[in-house]
Amino acid sequence: MNVKTVLILLGLALATIFALVCVLLTRGRAPSTCQHLPPEQEDTEDGQSLVFADLTPEEMVQVVRYLQGNLGVPLVDASRAKPSDNCIASVDLQVPAKAEVLRFLDGGGARPAREALAVLYFGNQPDPNVTEYVVGPLPAPAYHRDVTVRKYGGKVPYHRRPVTGKEYVDINALIQRELKKAPRFLSACCESDGTDLAVLTTAPRGFKSGDRTTWFVLFHNVAGTGYYLSPVGLEVLVEHGDLQVSRWQLRKVFYNGRYFASTEDLEREFLARTLEVVRLKKPQADAVLGSMRPRHLPDSLGPLQFEPQGPRYKVRDNHITYQGWSITFGMNPNSSPRLFDIRYRGERIVYELSLQEALALYGSNCPGGMSTRYLDGSFGIGRFAYELVQGLDCPYTATYVDQHYLAESDTPKTNQKSLCIFEHDSALPLRRHFSDSQSFYYGGLRKNTLVIRTISTLINYDYIWDFMFHGSGAVEVRVHATGYISTSFLHGQGTDYGNRVGPHTLGTMHLHHMHYKVDLDVDGQMNFLETQDMEYE
Repeated sequence: MNVKTVLILLGLALATIFALVCVLLTRGRAPSTCQHLPPEQEDTEDGQSLVFADLTPEEMVQVVRYLQGNLGVPLVDASRAKPSDNCIASVDLQVPAKAEVLRFLDGGGARPAREALAVLYFGNQPDPNVTEYVVGPLPAPAYHRDVTVRKYGGKVPYHRRPVTGKEYVDINALIQRELKKAPRFLSACCESDGTDLAVLTTAPRGFKSGDRTTWFVLFHNVAGTGYYLSPVGLEVLVEHGDLQVSRWQLRKVFYNGRYFASTEDLEREFLARTLEVVRLKKPQADAVLGSMRPRHLPDSLGPLQFEPQGPRYKVRDNHITYQGWSITFGMNPNSSPRLFDIRYRGERIVYELSLQEALALYGSNCPGGMSTRYLDGSFGIGRFAYELVQGLDCPYTATYVDQHYLAESDTPKTNQKSLCIFEHDSALPLRRHFSDSQSFYYGGLRKNTLVIRTISTLINYDYIWDFMFHGSGAVEVRVHATGYISTSFLHGQGTDYGNRVGPHTLGTMHLHHMHYKVDLDVDGQMNFLETQDMEYE
């Protein structure tokens, strides 16, 4: 590193430290008498928001202990459970019924019982199934009730359960064993022995009810970069529906436009020189397509957000107040952010606003891409909302909140600082006018917005979920998709299904669908939403 580079880095570091010191020093500063601020908002909800509060780690532990001691069947920790075992898949808050909550919030009724919803996989049963129990009351559970039939109209078949982390580990072991049967092919096509290739799942797990077969796409794996843009052209179909892992099988292999019965057939055709092989060099970290490593050092520091008198919002437990707004927030490990009892100037306008599902549908001339229909809730949108980076994912001045969840383990986990709350200037006046006719005057109003944000990383995609509350009384929901695109190996007429983004990489055509639940209580519950479609005839 030369002297000039060192001086640039030192200058940027000093500037950043200075800016952070300014932010931290002013964050707790008392309001100045020369500033005109809105009157301090009183938080008068007196703990009522806790009726919607996410489970604490201690409550999750109590639910697990209760289930272990009261179901009468052995339960194996889901992190190591085989398909033939019973295990606790997840534990989350059982949100009370709306009628009960409103009686408590508005009518002086009793606080609803605090309960948990536990999802269990029963593989060690004559009739394997997925069962849901409501467990309560918390924090000391004394009862459980099976709600599966009431919710779904019958028992949930075992094959419908999402793939667990342990199942993926066993699938990867099977794929590795099969790849060892084609050593010379792998060396020629990919400069690999198979152990350094990344394996990407697809979904759904087949084309008819009862299937549990998955296409897995193989990529060059380079440490510290996204492997999603480096497919090697090899895809394998694994059947993993049997309760005995030893009976799982690799059913089909796809390479460069052709299907094979096994990796042994692939190797045999390669040795017979009847297979067209695209010889790929293993990419280097600094030159890999789509690397996140900066190509040039920044030569100056960008603007930073500044709160001259500290934050103008308040956060207590799971409750936020801001300029007439009152919001209760939480996180579902499967579907991610959820907001309740949203009020503006004391009036409830939204009972619930929550993300429910995110879908991504793909097209390709490779089997993995052409069959993929991701339902991200089956992976867990909320549990993959990781720690946010201060100053990049959210402003330095934001308030950061930890989120706890229990999924595929008997032990709760915590994603630190995985939700942030901040106010920002929209860099656009809410209204303004400069008069140069008849009389001269100027009037204007800044457009400030409160943002509740979390970011979920679903394999290759990073979804930035924003819930925005404007001073005008408007509520806005926004999502940004970033991270990496999902790709296929470019062969044949691949560009009929997307765009070429690398020498042998096809950026596949795809759609995103985001599904939200919005329970509006504008002017009470007796309201309805009407839509009208207009078209030319």
